[in-house]
Amino acid sequence: MSSLHKSRIADFQDVLKEPTIALEKLQELSFSGIPCEGGLRCLCWKILLNYLPLERASWTSILAKQRELYSQFLREMIIQPGIAKANMGVSREDVTFEDHPLNPNPDSRWNTYFKDNEVLLQIDKDVRRLCPDISFFQRATEYPCLLILDPQNEFETLRKRVEQTTLKSQTVARNRSGVTNMSSPHKNVAPSSLNEYEVLPNGCEAHWEVVERILFIYAKLNPGIAYVQGMNEIVGPLYYTFATDPNSEWKEHAEADTFFCFTNLMAEIRDNFIKSLDDSQCGITYKMEKVYSTLKDKDMELYLKLQEQNIKPQFFAFRWLTLLLSQEFLLPDVIRIWDSLFADNSRFDFLLLVCCAMLILIREQLLEGDFTVNMRLLQDYPITDICQILQKAKELQDSQ
Repeated sequence: MSSLHKSRIADFQDVLKEPTIALEKLQELSFSGIPCEGGLRCLCWKILLNYLPLERASWTSILAKQRELYSQFLREMIIQPGIAKANMGVSREDVTFEDHPLNPNPDSRWNTYFKDNEVLLQIDKDVRRLCPDISFFQRATEYPCLLILDPQNEFETLRKRVEQTTLKSQTVARNRSGVTNMSSPHKNVAPSSLNEYEVLPNGCEAHWEVVERILFIYAKLNPGIAYVQGMNEIVGPLYYTFATDPNSEWKEHAEADTFFCFTNLMAEIRDNFIKSLDDSQCGITYKMEKVYSTLKDKDMELYLKLQEQNIKPQFFAFRWLTLLLSQEFLLPDVIRIWDSLFADNSRFDFLLLVCCAMLILIREQLLEGDFTVNMRLLQDYPITDICQILQKAKELQDSQ
């Protein structure tokens, strides 16, 4: 480890040990990249995403409260209607004449259960192919959810619920326009069949199952948006970062901490996933056009070339912006980009500048290429030097 890196770690530790965290100083340090040693990134992200307050003294009580709240969500939402709940002190809810699986009443618990299954099937399909270039999400977690897997209770896992349902995933109509195919040429193709994944022993669960549970509970708590394809790519890097925390005490609660950080992050970017807001000032169309207007201001020649070839930002920037570049680069690079995004006060304005920088850095290739070549470049971005991209984006920001 270089002396410079040791010095950076010491700078972070100095900021984080203060009774009240100096947010501006933390943001300044984090913008240039957060060291992963000692769980620094995990802690910084929790502060930058407003999960932990700036006052250190309140961390213990807030974490205990939030983690217990998440446990309550598990108790209330990962239960099939009709399953005995004796171990929770709740009376059994049997099928009755008033409420049964064929009950057409919209308020029927069975009706809700079947609708939830439709959402769950889409989530399940997406999380099973999360980050296929690494094996992490297919491996067993060190901390399976005992509340769900304890053989003494009668909870069912979401995986079993998916396996037992007779619904077909084709019935799901929650796809976001333009987000149907979120895969990138950088990513390997993941197995599509449930049987292609290693079956874990009883009492174990894979990391993707934890992510599935997070997304399902989010969908239940946010029925207005529920689940939209692509959210799995947002929660994946968050969960990976927290689940690989070297501090086992924090790692044990990666699921709950990820849920609340994901919820806070989605509160800032959820408009990108709502089609009815596309053409509003907070919608994704406005943001894509902002990338082009910034490019026009910084590099008129390149802007005119893309206009001449009728290469619209929808062809590439939709995925870049909606998924916070999580499909354009390998996971370690995505995490490094997110350090800067989360640290910037106007973090999603900075994302627009990152996208503009990505265009300018391949300007010579774009100026020489025809429509087909340029579309291939933009959909399979060739530069892998993240520091170069972030440095260029910072230059654009400073020149404004």
